[in-house]
Amino acid sequence: MKFKKKALLAIILGISMLGFAGCSNAPAETTEEPAAQEEPAAPDQVGGVSLENPILVDKEAKTVTVLTQVNGKYFTEVTRHASVFKDGTNGAKSVFTAYADPVAFYDALVEIGAEPGNNMTVDNGATTHVEGTALDMKVTWNGAEKEYDVNEVIKDSNGKQIAFKFGGNLEMAKNKNTGCLSCLDSCPVGIISNSAYTYGSVEKTSEVTFMGNGDVLPEDGTYIATVYSIAE
Repeated sequence: MKFKKKALLAIILGISMLGFAGCSNAPAETTEEPAAQEEPAAPDQVGGVSLENPILVDKEAKTVTVLTQVNGKYFTEVTRHASVFKDGTNGAKSVFTAYADPVAFYDALVEIGAEPGNNMTVDNGATTHVEGTALDMKVTWNGAEKEYDVNEVIKDSNGKQIAFKFGGNLEMAKNKNTGCLSCLDSCPVGIISNSAYTYGSVEKTSEVTFMGNGDVLPEDGTYIATVYSIAE
């Protein structure tokens, strides 16, 4: 009998303990959902441009942004081309390979208020400096510390500043199909070009050489945004 009473008391005590546990005010444990993380930008999305939308005009800021890729070949080789449309005949000959064609680029510059000089021809090129609205060119990429001026990312062997002007040359650009957006000496074909040198200063007279600055630019093939604006 004593044994049965002890067993009965143990059962009653266990039920009582369960009751106390059920009445506890301690909050129930919850599992927190992990914070949602933003999807990283696709490699081709930078500065508001992408493969789907390779050129962006901002009338208020007076800027034209073009999707471009770094061509690491010209970290060690000389070129007279800063930026060329990828499907032009010179598409593989520039520091930057552009995804916007010369006509779209020309129209975009006109849209922000730039005026073409249209003073260059093949005949006068060797003695003529390009005219037209002065333009700044900067580049940036995902993870870049800032927008870099063209003179930080392209090296002039003489240490001169690259001074782009809106040469225009729309009909020549269409006829020649070189794809040239920005040339590094005054050019009768490129939409903009460098007024610091006359046509042929790189390839004919070897007055200057230009190369991309591999110490600043990201690796070959990196998508970047090239930003053009009217110089102040």
